[in-house]
Parts: sequence; structure tokens; C-alpha cells
Amino acid sequence: MIIYTVKPGDTVFSIAEENGTTAQRIITDNRLTAPGNLVVGQTLVLQYPESVYTVQSGDTLSSIADAYSVSVQELLRNNPILQGKTDIFEGQTIVISYGGAPLGNIRINGYAYPYISDEQIRSVLPYLTYLSIFSYGINNDGTLIPPEGGDERLIALAKEYDTVPLMMLTSLSEDGTFSNELVNKVLSDKSFRESVIRSAAEIVRSNGYGGIDVDFEFISPEYAEEFASFVTEINDELRGDYAVFVALAPKTSRDQRGLLYEAHDYRALGNAADYAFLMTYEWGYQFGPPLPVSPLNEVRRVAEFAVMEITPDKLFLGIPAYGYDWTLPYIRGESQASPAPPVAAVELARKVGAAIQFDEVAAAPYFSYYSDGAEHVVWTQDARSVDALARLAAEFGMKGVGIWNVMRPFPQMWLVLNKLFQIEKM
Repeated sequence: MIIYTVKPGDTVFSIAEENGTTAQRIITDNRLTAPGNLVVGQTLVLQYPESVYTVQSGDTLSSIADAYSVSVQELLRNNPILQGKTDIFEGQTIVISYGGAPLGNIRINGYAYPYISDEQIRSVLPYLTYLSIFSYGINNDGTLIPPEGGDERLIALAKEYDTVPLMMLTSLSEDGTFSNELVNKVLSDKSFRESVIRSAAEIVRSNGYGGIDVDFEFISPEYAEEFASFVTEINDELRGDYAVFVALAPKTSRDQRGLLYEAHDYRALGNAADYAFLMTYEWGYQFGPPLPVSPLNEVRRVAEFAVMEITPDKLFLGIPAYGYDWTLPYIRGESQASPAPPVAAVELARKVGAAIQFDEVAAAPYFSYYSDGAEHVVWTQDARSVDALARLAAEFGMKGVGIWNVMRPFPQMWLVLNKLFQIEKM
């Protein structure tokens, strides 16, 4: 695999010739929508198959997998053109394997809302070990609020791809916001807490989930011990038959101040849960100043602290699949950035004629442009930023990575992760 950065004058044909591949493979693998109009600074992932097979009459993806002693899921990952579907045709070239040894095994958790399209979820499920479905909230009477649109479809689809569906339990209240008052009530009121735990465990069992992912935010500091006890009690209730995840704010020290951080005791929560998901994103966020979403230098500080508190084989490093477009000047309390996910960001750069830059320290792409007399700056993700974050997870020996979120196409992310690692299915 080569991550190629487009230079002035490049075309897909010149890049292919220079790098020993074909223009069609570049276009197909990267799902380029405007291959004749590349953007200076955009990245392209160049792949080099080691073994390929030409589909014969009567072949199925399953029969090809059996013949080469690989799984159907692996063939789906190696052939993104299939978009997670097993339909093939006579004469089609199927990639069996790529050359080069992976960095190691990895588990990948992806986060999705129930309204994700069939096309999008099927395209990513071959890469996912777990699928966290966002989310169940909590009513004032201790019953749970199901995700809008229900979870049945995603649970069934996950199982179709040998992906473990995880119930997400959040401190979202009836109005759809993270509630400090509600989460404090859960942690301080014993009977209320027990009701929430019983309800969650019943949903996990009855709906066919393979585990639970607890995301409690804005907890008052005095409830740190109770939060760890809450996660322990869920694990006890599920009796070790299900995976229990806990989502952690990105801390760099035990005494880090702030409502997001103080009640997240890494060591206690790492002991309470089977796995801990580090939410290593939102340095640049919708209402904040223009910054990279997941600057590598800052994420490294979180990783360094996390592995001192939690055994690395319990840790999942967060990787964002989104970015933001800020209008300048930024005014605190007034400014609000617009979404700029990776594919759309490249399209925007093409439209406004901007060259994409890359911050080497943050390992993040960015560009500036003017619209209606106002300057804008965009920070987003690309193959280089995903590669840097994924290698950081491997460097620290983490169990896996978690993708927030998988709602929009980001084909280069999956190309990079599939090449760097052997992705585990359960």
C-alpha cells in the first residue's frame, strides 16, 4: 500500500504509470467521483494485489473463499467494489490477498445511528468486529428510551456479517441531550440504578445484542466511584456472557479538571469493564475554535496516560470520520462550524479551487478558502491521518480502534485499516 498525495499536474493515469498500478484500480478502490479533476493535496491509496482470481461460470463468493481458504468477509474487505455484497459476475477479477505482513490483529468498533442507509452499513460491516448502535437513553422512571427508528434492522445486518452488535446505553434524557442531573440520579439512587441495569440487561438479552457500550458523560466529580461501581454491576448482571465497553473522555492525567473528565477514573473503569473506548476526538468541535479534530500529538498524550492506567489489550483508540468548516474570525459563544466529512471536504476543495495542506505535527489535512467575502478554514481527515492514528494504536499494543462514526462514506479509511491489520471477527 502507498498513500499518495496528489501534486500539481497529476492525473490518475500519470499516478498509475509512475507507481506501477492502473488508473481503474485507483478510481475503483478510492471510489473517486471526479477522477479527471483531482485536488492538489488530496490522498489516494494505491493497492497492489498479491493473488487474484477471475470469476468463472457458477462461482459464488463463498465457493471462491472455500477454494482459497479465506473467509467471505475477507474477500469483501479485499474487494471494496463489492460494497459488502456477494453478487459477482463471470469474468470479474476478485482480489484474494495483498502482499506484506500486517502490523498485527485488530478489532474495530463502528458507531452508527439506526437511520444509516443499507448501502452504507453493508459497505462497512465486513470491516467491523463490533457495531455500537446509538443509542438507548434513560427515562425519569428508570425505563430506557429506545433509539429512534428501532435497532432490529442493524442487529440483524450486523449478525449477517459476523459482527457483534452492541447496545449503547447513554445518559441522554428524554429531550435528547446528555443530562448531568439524570446521570447523577442513576449513580446516587440505588433503586433507580438497579432499575436501569435490569432494563439494560433485559434488552441486551432479548434483542440479541452481544454486549453493551456505556457512554455516560457530564457526571459530577463526586460520583466517580459510583460510576465505576455501575459498570461493575452491569458486568456482574450480564455474568461475563457479553462484552462490556465503557467510553472514556480523553484524559492526560488523573487529576484533569472539567465535567467531562473528573468522574472518568481510568483505572477503576478499566477494571470494571471488558474494554475501554478512548474518545480521542473533538479537540476541534462544532462550537469551538478551528483545530484538528484528532491532533496526533494530543492523542498520543492520551494514549500514554491510558496505558499507565488500563492494560493495553482492553483499549480501543477513537478515530473520527468527520471534520469541520469554520467561518473566520471565530467568535466564542457565537461561531458554529459546519460538517466537513472527508469525501465532502475534498469535493469542497475542488469546488473552491483550494489546495489541501497537511499539518505534520497534528497529522491532519486542512485548507482555507473564501466565500461571500468571508474566510473559511476546514480541518478534516484523510488516509494519512487514519494511518497515523491506527499506527499509534498498534504502537501502544491496543486491542483495537473505534470509529465515530460510520454514517458517511470514507473509503480510504477502510483501505488503510484493512492493509495495516488482520481484522478480527468474533
